[in-house]
Amino acid sequence: MAPKKNPKSDNKKVDDTNVIGLRAEVLEQPIVDTLEVNYMPYAMSVIVSRAIPEIDGFKPSHRKLLYTMYKMGLLTGKRQKSANIVGQTMRLNPHGDSAIYETMVRLTRGNGALLVPFIDSKGNFGKTYSRDMAYAASRYTEAKLDSVCGELFRDIDKDTVDFVDNYDSSTKEPTLLPVSFPNVLVSANQGIAVGMASMICGFNLKEVCQTTIEFIQDPSHDLLSTLTAPDFPTGGELIYSAQELQTIYETGRGGFKVRARWRYVKADNLIEVYEIPYSTSIEAIMDKVADLVKTGKVREIADMRDETDLTGLKLAIDLKRGTDPEKLMQKLFRLTPLMDTFSCNFNILVAGMPRVMGIGEILSEWTAWRIDCVRRRVFFDLSKKKDRLHLLQGLQKILLDIDRAIAIIRDTEQEAEVVPNLMIGFGIDAVQAEYVAEIRLRNINREYLLKRTKETEGLEGDILDLEDILSKKSRVKKIIIDELKQVVKQYSAERKTGIVYAEEIDDYQEAEETPDYPVTLFLSQEGYFKKITPQSLRMSAEQKYKEGDGPSQQIEATNRDELLIFTDRCQVYKTRASDFDDSKASLLGTYLPTALGMDEGERVIFLDVPGDYKGNLLFFFENGKVARVETKSYETKTNRKKLTGAYSDHSPVKTILSLREETDIVVYSTEGRAILIDTSLLAPKSSRATQGVGVMTLKKAKYQLKAANFLTQSSMINTARYRARSIPVAGALLKEEDMDEQQIDLLDR
Repeated sequence: MAPKKNPKSDNKKVDDTNVIGLRAEVLEQPIVDTLEVNYMPYAMSVIVSRAIPEIDGFKPSHRKLLYTMYKMGLLTGKRQKSANIVGQTMRLNPHGDSAIYETMVRLTRGNGALLVPFIDSKGNFGKTYSRDMAYAASRYTEAKLDSVCGELFRDIDKDTVDFVDNYDSSTKEPTLLPVSFPNVLVSANQGIAVGMASMICGFNLKEVCQTTIEFIQDPSHDLLSTLTAPDFPTGGELIYSAQELQTIYETGRGGFKVRARWRYVKADNLIEVYEIPYSTSIEAIMDKVADLVKTGKVREIADMRDETDLTGLKLAIDLKRGTDPEKLMQKLFRLTPLMDTFSCNFNILVAGMPRVMGIGEILSEWTAWRIDCVRRRVFFDLSKKKDRLHLLQGLQKILLDIDRAIAIIRDTEQEAEVVPNLMIGFGIDAVQAEYVAEIRLRNINREYLLKRTKETEGLEGDILDLEDILSKKSRVKKIIIDELKQVVKQYSAERKTGIVYAEEIDDYQEAEETPDYPVTLFLSQEGYFKKITPQSLRMSAEQKYKEGDGPSQQIEATNRDELLIFTDRCQVYKTRASDFDDSKASLLGTYLPTALGMDEGERVIFLDVPGDYKGNLLFFFENGKVARVETKSYETKTNRKKLTGAYSDHSPVKTILSLREETDIVVYSTEGRAILIDTSLLAPKSSRATQGVGVMTLKKAKYQLKAANFLTQSSMINTARYRARSIPVAGALLKEEDMDEQQIDLLDR
């Protein structure tokens, strides 16, 4: 908040005098101006110049390093000390040697962070799968550009990209690199800017190039048919879900799971993990496993060691006798980073503006940018050839009378007048005359003249061909496609990350290890929950409640049963009976709003044991409607603990009943009326948000639906009086003998 304005001052400066007599001035500035003047430039600098990659797939730090190595001749030359490379890069990237070297490490073949490494390294550059494996200092390592970098700098000297001044205007650097393949999709990249971030997964080079070719030829191409799934340098297995990948391909956002690869060594009774997810490290995995062993959640492991060596990653897990390795790994996948989620956020700078794009949009932008690069290259070649042809055309005029040209030069008294005299004598311009004047005397022979004439004819054909390329977009696209095919031929490699289809995986079921025994579940009106065994219940059946609280539900179940807990906020919480400790009748029990992390003020209204999820739930609303929802609507394959939109919010819910088979139900209103209906009159709906059908006709301003119950659990005697053959109906007034205690109390009020 900006400081308050001094009411005694008419201007924006507040004067004060300090203890030593010096006069200090405090400049008032609105917070909006402060943000705009001081904060926004910083934020934009981080977004545009540091954290977010551009369409060539590089951040500025990557680009500056690689271009410096290119100018040092390291594309074809021998390796040089990394310290020297870092020092040279400071001419473009003045952020200190440590930051530059860290950038360099990630691009090396030795570190293994990229599917297609750009730097051929020698020495210890650490490993991307290890958090603690430090890389050697820059004075001990050597590096040069990998051969694939020829595709990064293809024709960079032919005006294919723009160049700008470096930070002190002492040299020039490219704004982008003219990469001949969509490196933005091949190289995994991540960055955190101000107010936004970028997380791009890598894809196989061959698949990306083939997809790009198909996309250029047909923009409606099905991307999933050729771009199978992301690929990572650390391998592992991707849990394939076509729907998840389709979402990522279309929106640029989403996530997918990757799990480790392992093998069981029967002779030693141990598991060897030799590939792990790209987003984790061996240290993180070992720390988590150690915690699980200490807390007793995993009892099957005797020891775990990191046996990573020069041959590659290897985690050894010694098993206790009788342990099922498949079952243990399924458990570890669920509880540790051995299976991790990679969250995608394809945020890329396009023309200086950050944009979150799907794969199709990225390929579209890359193709448009690459077309511009190729056209600039063709135009550069065309200009050079036109300039050369122009010189040769001047030479041709001279060669028609070479003796005369020699005479003009010989008879010219001053050197400065040679070019003007040739221009006058043969009708050529200054550039042509200068070229002729520089020809050596030994070149004035028949062979030279024939070669120049032939070269002129070739240049004219080349110029026509280049002009045709510039005029036809299809030819430019063909050039791009041919270059992509060449990249595939030279640099493609097989996928490192395997694919496992989600439906083929047997999920680890915790219930298999949970002891199963009968229990009775109690829920109070205030939301207190108790799980009591039959033995404990026989010892004391009288339940204890808080003052003002009382019983709400009592259900027979088993310890492994899933529970659905509905609240007054149209939400349902999923849990298991085994998640709660066995209780006693003399205890208050577990307060569910706290145990399940409910929202403030949220209240439990119903508990259901869904079993095999083949039943129905009946929701009775205050407006007289009833919704019959299939219980399977609440079944999820994932371990989601909370579902929103559990039922319609158009009217307050008064009663929820769990229906396993068709039966009779009694519905009561606040008017003292009741109806008896067969549940077969209520059609089941798969949508949880259904508003239901009208059952009771109510005077909206005065009466509401109050409660409902199964006929077998009510005290109704005169059933024929209240039977409804169709709905909705107003119902019949309750006779005293048909009233439950609850209803009598209701009418008295």
